Amino acid sequence: MNLNERKSLVLVTVDCLRADHAGFMGYMRPTTPFLDGLARESLVFPKAVVTGVPTYYSFPGLMASRFPLALGRDVIGIAPGEPTLATVLEQAGCRTAAFVAANPYLSARFGYAQGFQVFRELLAEDAQRPDGGGERPEPTPRTRTRLNEQVAELAHKFGPIGTLYDELYFQYCQRIAAPGNESWDRLRRYPSADVLVGESCDWLASLSGAPFFLWLHLMDPHAPYCPPAEALKAMALAHLRPQRGRYLNASWNRWDIGTWRLRAYRDEIVCLYDAGIRWVDLQMERLVEALRRFSLWDSCVFVLTADHGEEFLDHGGRFHPPSQAYQEMLRVPLLLRVPGVSRRPLADGPFSHIHVAPTILEALGIGVPEEFEGRSCWSGVQTGESWELAISESVSTCTSPWDCEKRLAGRALVVQDRRFKLVLDFDRDREELFDLGNDPHEMRALPREAEKKTRARLLRAAFDHLTRQPQGSKAELALRARVRQIGLEWSHSRIHAANQAV
Repeated sequence: MNLNERKSLVLVTVDCLRADHAGFMGYMRPTTPFLDGLARESLVFPKAVVTGVPTYYSFPGLMASRFPLALGRDVIGIAPGEPTLATVLEQAGCRTAAFVAANPYLSARFGYAQGFQVFRELLAEDAQRPDGGGERPEPTPRTRTRLNEQVAELAHKFGPIGTLYDELYFQYCQRIAAPGNESWDRLRRYPSADVLVGESCDWLASLSGAPFFLWLHLMDPHAPYCPPAEALKAMALAHLRPQRGRYLNASWNRWDIGTWRLRAYRDEIVCLYDAGIRWVDLQMERLVEALRRFSLWDSCVFVLTADHGEEFLDHGGRFHPPSQAYQEMLRVPLLLRVPGVSRRPLADGPFSHIHVAPTILEALGIGVPEEFEGRSCWSGVQTGESWELAISESVSTCTSPWDCEKRLAGRALVVQDRRFKLVLDFDRDREELFDLGNDPHEMRALPREAEKKTRARLLRAAFDHLTRQPQGSKAELALRARVRQIGLEWSHSRIHAANQAV
């Protein structure tokens, strides 16, 4: 294929976007009207499944077509020299650029800049501190004075009085002591989608006809949920003011109250989350308009997906910790638009993110590296082929990969087919089998004596996955990644020691 005839690629990944909150996946609220229209001319995968949760267990599968723990549980990110979607496309002659919205685990230090000629971590300097894996937003902005700490310590010696003190102090911080001139922009921890799309449009304008790969990672649905006022207006939620948003986010982030109290905030929190999705949708319309304006759209493959979902007390939890292996975390939207390829029904089997990169490469007419663990399903997409199994894995207690001990804890492994889902949590000695056909919300695991043949088949798939050993180039990549990890930990320990000394 002539270089000038080769298609380009735009990949948009949206942090925390669960599948059932996108209009083109059946959601009733108007979160994605533009993407709904785009979906009518695209391939939409009904059951796309990530390779792990959260971000640091999801992206190796998406960008490098490699299971997140394949190089060892102590490895986080992309190994030095590991083939990725970006490195393959750069070697094929594409101009490459990435604009990442301050996610510390998608940074150059974890290998994600490889293959990108332009790699921008917007506001990255504010996102480098470890924060528990991203599953908890920033706590209440006011910190206790030394006097308050002493009073709190005394109050907690008397049981219920300590609980009452915590409640009074929280309400004081939120209702009385909080600044009165807040705005949604001041509350937000991450750059919003319009900033990244603006940077991307400037980069697209500089191209001179060569094929390109553009990756955007957007954080708008991520906690704290602070959408722009324009997005709230578009969702008929203009009545929600920044002060209320600050109070809702701080309340949702509390760990000293029970689920029954949290449920009082859930509906409004979901409204804020949905408005973040709507802002992504508005900016996707702006991005596509720019691609059309630059005469790039007709030769551009467009892919939109997410790194994982988000929980809103579906199973009693919040945010996206690796311990939660339910479908609201694992199932994400996946929209693939290829010029000249019309929408068609796709098989409803689980489609793993492990296959996304090789499938994209074949759609672009580019060879797939042998190091990729996934396979191209491009021909199968066009013939209606079904995908039988999807595997997801994480270390269930690893809420912060900066902590080496947490990285080396027990694995959580999920194997699912079109109907059934097996969950193995080795740290908690947990084995559960769900019938997603009759119990799509995973409210009750099947009894141990039920579906013995299905359980045995999925256990065999889990065993085969667990007993694979890295060989050849994989073993070398694992060694390189471990050497880099040691350097990162040494650097992080020095920074921590310096901060402790201040």
